[in-house]
Amino acid sequence: MRLACIRNRIAAVAASVMLLLPGAAAAAEPAPELRTGAESAALIDVESGRLLYSYHGDKPMLIASLTKIMTAIVAIEHGKLSDMVETSVRAAGKEGSSIYLRRGEKMSLHNLLYGLMLRSGNDAATAIAEHVGGSEEGFVHLMNDKAEMLGLANSHFMNPSGLDAEGHYGSANDLAKLTAYALKNPVFKEIVKTKRKSAPNPNDQWDYLWMNKNKMLSLYEGADGVKTGYTKKALRCLVSSASRGGQQLVAVTLRDSDDWNDHQRMLSYGFNHYPLSEVARKGQPVSGHPLAVGRTLRYPFAEGEKERLRSKLTLASPGSTAYLLGERGALEWFVGDEKIGSTPVYDPNGPRISLPDKPAWTSGERAALRAAVRSAAGPLR
Repeated sequence: MRLACIRNRIAAVAASVMLLLPGAAAAAEPAPELRTGAESAALIDVESGRLLYSYHGDKPMLIASLTKIMTAIVAIEHGKLSDMVETSVRAAGKEGSSIYLRRGEKMSLHNLLYGLMLRSGNDAATAIAEHVGGSEEGFVHLMNDKAEMLGLANSHFMNPSGLDAEGHYGSANDLAKLTAYALKNPVFKEIVKTKRKSAPNPNDQWDYLWMNKNKMLSLYEGADGVKTGYTKKALRCLVSSASRGGQQLVAVTLRDSDDWNDHQRMLSYGFNHYPLSEVARKGQPVSGHPLAVGRTLRYPFAEGEKERLRSKLTLASPGSTAYLLGERGALEWFVGDEKIGSTPVYDPNGPRISLPDKPAWTSGERAALRAAVRSAAGPLR
């Protein structure tokens, strides 16, 4: 018995020592299965665009006022926020949720977007569409062009409001991708996180005052968007977003009677099991080459995935357009055989490495880039 007692003490001491050794922590448990009451659901990391969870995510369904996510981003990209938009008879009489615009009333496009996203005004949606697209039908064409550009294969729009219509549908995965794209626009991002907004009211002595219908902004720590939706056919629909520790996630549920609780679980699941990690840092030297990484890349890794990370360098041809514009190649990044992203590589002291990271180049930035390249390498041909 004395020998057994000694053995037990030795085992206990050994276990304690193992816990203190670097890298000796017990293997993490796999992420638990995520369940919701939704007919369709998706969860995405905004920065990387990685879908972290999908349940019937490609199923085309009615999406009610989640449609207005597309309406808002198309209006922001194609319209001028300071424009004064006049409310037509058609807009003022639009059925469903409303901000109670009157015929002939004028409001800035910027304020209309708040009425659209905070109060889900169908009248605001119609007024916006007519102003930006020339007509509601013209604006819908822009919406479907944007869906095609973003690769939203299971979405099609017939109106800017989300009222049920034949041929009007979307999917949870598509809405996740669309919202991740839209949240990279600072105007959209600011609007959807706003809890309370006032706007001038030409018809009364007091201003409009809109309170956001999205309860997630108060229910969940770090919540910062996005949109509620409901019709009798679509039932409850919700897209929510939240940010923690520099990471932003978007959750989508369609036809979910317990969406407020489900979204809290979904977002916490993403933050807990898919933390955003740095893969490469802008300016970081490329091993074995006189080059530097041209853009910071971050990715949400599940437990054990980062250990399988690898990269592949492809050099640009010296005579190529990319080379003349300062690119020296690209680093592709993989987890196992799955590509997760790529980063350009530049000369460490060249003009490209000093430019700020942007999700897309504007014409002004392209002009600045070309001027810098011409200065360094002579005229482009």
